[in-house]
Amino acid sequence: MPRIDAYLITGGKWHDINFARLEILKLLHEDDDVRVRVGEDYSNTEAIAAADFLISYTCDVHPTVEQQEVVRDFVASGKRWFALHGTNSVMDFQDDGVHCPRDYPILMETLGSQFLAHPAIEPYPITVSESAKDHPLVAGIEPWQCEDELYLCEYHGDIIPLMETRFAGDSGAGFYEHDWPNDEPRLVMYLHPVGEGEVLYFTPGHRRSKYDMQDPPLSVPEWPVPELGAWTEPTYYEILRRGIEWAKEPTRAAAAAG
Repeated sequence: MPRIDAYLITGGKWHDINFARLEILKLLHEDDDVRVRVGEDYSNTEAIAAADFLISYTCDVHPTVEQQEVVRDFVASGKRWFALHGTNSVMDFQDDGVHCPRDYPILMETLGSQFLAHPAIEPYPITVSESAKDHPLVAGIEPWQCEDELYLCEYHGDIIPLMETRFAGDSGAGFYEHDWPNDEPRLVMYLHPVGEGEVLYFTPGHRRSKYDMQDPPLSVPEWPVPELGAWTEPTYYEILRRGIEWAKEPTRAAAAAG
């Protein structure tokens, strides 16, 4: 088997990034062929470009135009990006609510979506999308639920649904774009082709511990109740493992082809 070089981006605000980083590294370490470099953002463009696949868990990370182009070109060249939870989020706190500015179009078009809001954290059911029943990323996954942030997003380009839930109404939670009247599937997991490559996006994975709300403008000294999110669910880890295997496939296929 070939050596496989992964680049893991774990950074940002209002989440227990340390926990997510550790858990993802443990999953990556289950494969002896995988070597990992870690960053907090997209600034190490040379390392990103040199990797075989990219995996990310971020919130409110703001890449430069050059960094966005590097990541787009990385995927378009035939590689894969497994993006988790808040990777598609950028936020601007204003008097009338939390705005999600459309200031990073290259990033969001590469990811295939942009986060706009979520309702208050509560359990919600997740099912495999009807068109994806036989897809290896989700085949055999029974309906499950998690107590997490249910992401409400806008989408870009071709989207292949894999898992979904439903939501309609006022998301609340202080977001400017809070009105979501249409009762329609809300994607929890999808694939998005980019050039010769592809992005796999999986939205659950919220985690918050007592010091994670100290970043301004929230500046809460200690968060009183830990928020554990989907990380308590065995199905979540099963899907993470499948996503990592999916991300490695092009490198192994190229090695097998000689």
